[in-house]
Amino acid sequence: MSKEHWAAWDKCLGIIKDNIPNSSYKTWFEPIVPVKLEEKVLTIQVPSAFFYEYLEEQFIDILRKTLRNVLGSDAKLEYNVVMGNNNSAPYTVKYPTNNNNKIQNKPLSIPLKTEEKAFIKNPFIIPGIQKLQIDPQLKPDNTFENFVEGDCNRLARSAGYAVAQNPGGTAFNPLMIYGNSGLGKTHLAQAIGIEAKERFPDKVVLYVNANKFQTQFTEATRNNNRNDFLNFYQMIDILILDDVHEFAGKEKTQETFFHIFNHLHQSGKQLILTSDKPPIELKGMEQRLLSRFKWGLTADLVIPDFDTRIEILRRKVYKDGIQITTDVMEYIASHITNNVRELEGALVSLLAQSMLNKKEITLDLASKLINKLVKNSKRELSIEYISKVVCDYFNMPVESLQTKTRKREIVQARQIAMYFSKSLTKFSLASIGAQIGNKDHATVLHACKTVTNLKETDKNFRQFVEDIEKKLKM
Repeated sequence: MSKEHWAAWDKCLGIIKDNIPNSSYKTWFEPIVPVKLEEKVLTIQVPSAFFYEYLEEQFIDILRKTLRNVLGSDAKLEYNVVMGNNNSAPYTVKYPTNNNNKIQNKPLSIPLKTEEKAFIKNPFIIPGIQKLQIDPQLKPDNTFENFVEGDCNRLARSAGYAVAQNPGGTAFNPLMIYGNSGLGKTHLAQAIGIEAKERFPDKVVLYVNANKFQTQFTEATRNNNRNDFLNFYQMIDILILDDVHEFAGKEKTQETFFHIFNHLHQSGKQLILTSDKPPIELKGMEQRLLSRFKWGLTADLVIPDFDTRIEILRRKVYKDGIQITTDVMEYIASHITNNVRELEGALVSLLAQSMLNKKEITLDLASKLINKLVKNSKRELSIEYISKVVCDYFNMPVESLQTKTRKREIVQARQIAMYFSKSLTKFSLASIGAQIGNKDHATVLHACKTVTNLKETDKNFRQFVEDIEKKLKM
């Protein structure tokens, strides 16, 4: 079997990798699989329609130049796009692309009569006002600029920004964002609405929580205004429905939203949904509704890493004009790890304590506050924070732990970081090694034994370890 397509694509990747950020390369090019190469037409398979559209929008120039460099000036590219349902065969989009290549879904809908539009009741304004003037219900601070990007949310943010630039005109409709509470789902969903409203002032944008939607629906049913309620929501251009999992078990509400979803989707309107779980894990939801949630793109938000947590705190400190040292921010970020909301809440509490007691914000004050906020007294530290504390103690950059140098002071610091990562966290030896110098589990085990032996035989070394341990257990 010929491997020409693999060889050609490997050459393309070599060029692309040298010309774009590493994070972009890993996110957008590593998942691509070359399929075939016939008469200078290279076919590559991408995981979703979102991938295809994002590549076309953000990387089309480098793809074109690279392909012509590798295969010649008459080279062409085709995308093999995998549909959301794994049982569906991929469809092919030829390059250059046009809008006629995109697959269109044709869901059922409930039509809206033209003469009804001026008289629809708006559940978001005072009853009796006939003109359709809708407050988008968006918080001005929930912008893309205030949303800190990291590996934990890069796909969701990229998709959201693409939707804001072309609402209803991309393959990721609906866009469903899911993740645990406090990770930024509402912020990101509202950021899409704010950006879209700035770009397209005439579009009707609306954010509504599923609980409020349910309350409005119940009230409309009680007052025999269900048709007005339905018609109102069918006029929205960009509908942002937060916490859609709250519809679980509410059959009538789900049925009504099903009709709204169908009408908006068929009309080319944009739907943005948030949930605490992906569609496949949602319980108490109608199957026909779940299937529609899968039509577009489902993107998750996960727990932010140490660097992202630090950046969140830096943005908050800068915005509020607070004076806090880097040590204090690193301490908070290392102990509040699971929730962005709790992270920001800890900072607000620290500021309040400082103002009320007229005390300077110090590491000691932060330590006392964290002890109250975090119930588990034996908190699990992050490997990033342990590495940072060790390197600060020895006055060396934390990046030095990742180098292959055999300098004694760096090797020693790396071994101490591994030692504390094993004793103070639940990470496996392999995971510790991967995060500290890209070493294997045997190297970590050897480092731990070395540190233990030196503690018993070297007085100065023992003092190093004890000093660092005190900093880590503050």
